[in-house]
Amino acid sequence: MTGAGWLKDHIRDIPDFPRPGVVFKDITPLLADVDAFRFAVDSLCDHFSGQAVDKVLGIEARGFIIAAPVAYRFGCGFVPVRKGGKLPWQVEKEEYVLEYGSDLLEVHKDAVAPGERALIVDDVLATGGTASAAVRLVERLGGEVVGLGFVIELGFLGGREKLVGHDLAALIEYQA
Repeated sequence: MTGAGWLKDHIRDIPDFPRPGVVFKDITPLLADVDAFRFAVDSLCDHFSGQAVDKVLGIEARGFIIAAPVAYRFGCGFVPVRKGGKLPWQVEKEEYVLEYGSDLLEVHKDAVAPGERALIVDDVLATGGTASAAVRLVERLGGEVVGLGFVIELGFLGGREKLVGHDLAALIEYQA
């Protein structure tokens, strides 16, 4: 997406988090700046404005913060995609591999109805493990993924390749 390069000024690098060798991209400064936060939400909404969206799924935890106002802008429901053991009702589960280990995602079994069109939103696209797990969850529930939106893409980790065939928007890209 064009015009979003200035958002990099609102991303803080945290070296060796959550483990040595990983540089965590912290979006907290972006969220704290009203203009940057508004621009990020509006830009993702603008990218997918031609799509009919029934549900916006936000991936725990920072994805919730971006996805909720996107759902509001689309006038549709918000669905939290949580780490294992956090949801109180019947769930659909999907294990995935991420850049520094593996984890489990869950969503309520009734979160996406068959035929509903879902937009998946998260803060960072890294290896694509989390996003592809969310895609599989939507599809297993009978929904259709209309796209995936991210504030940051760590292009050097190749996550985009796991999402071929899906409309993907990333506002900021890092290549190294």
